[in-house]
Amino acid sequence: MSTTNVNVIDKSKLYGLEEAVKLAKATQRAKFTETMDISLKLGIDPTKPEQHVKGFADLPNGTGIAKKVLAIVSDKDAEAAKNAGADFVGAEYIDKISGGWMEFDVVVATPDMMARIGKIGKVLGTKGLMPNAKYGTIDKDIASAVKSFKEGRVVFKNDKYGLLNSPVGKSNFGEKELLENVVFFLKKVLSLKPSTSKGQYLRGVSLSLTMGPSVKLDPLTLQRELRS
Repeated sequence: MSTTNVNVIDKSKLYGLEEAVKLAKATQRAKFTETMDISLKLGIDPTKPEQHVKGFADLPNGTGIAKKVLAIVSDKDAEAAKNAGADFVGAEYIDKISGGWMEFDVVVATPDMMARIGKIGKVLGTKGLMPNAKYGTIDKDIASAVKSFKEGRVVFKNDKYGLLNSPVGKSNFGEKELLENVVFFLKKVLSLKPSTSKGQYLRGVSLSLTMGPSVKLDPLTLQRELRS
């Protein structure tokens, strides 16, 4: 466990990417392996649907977070989903969910199953679990979708304040692994800038462990470096 004094983090300073990753990782103090999260303030108008930022990122080093994946598929795709590592497979889970069963973290489905899934749309929608092509949870290649989520795909969307948060690894990851994940995630979000969003897109960026303080990055420098 790190003995780094969290007071070495200057809350008034905007750090460079490599230094921020190093500092955030060094604040590990809990007895458990903490998650590293990234928080972004985006230059969007969250009241306008066309400016919403949503998508998924297949982080190169995963998140270190194990997820239970439910694949709602027909019999012809069941074997592929099972072989890819899905924890639960089959259309029968639609009725189980209707009955209150919710022992999963992600739902993936093939396009042909969406009409049937509509039956539980309200239940899944309120929990943010309704399959959506923008999140990579509707896919004809169900094996690819399952594998991606088991390996650490993250799904993200901005909230009503224009903030966007996501896990990018664990405190036991190496600095290089964390840096690669953060860069990949940021580049993905930058690629999704709405065409109607004007001015500075990245307005705030910070990294933090579950129990640690936030380490703020310089958004202007970061945006320029990642686009060069």
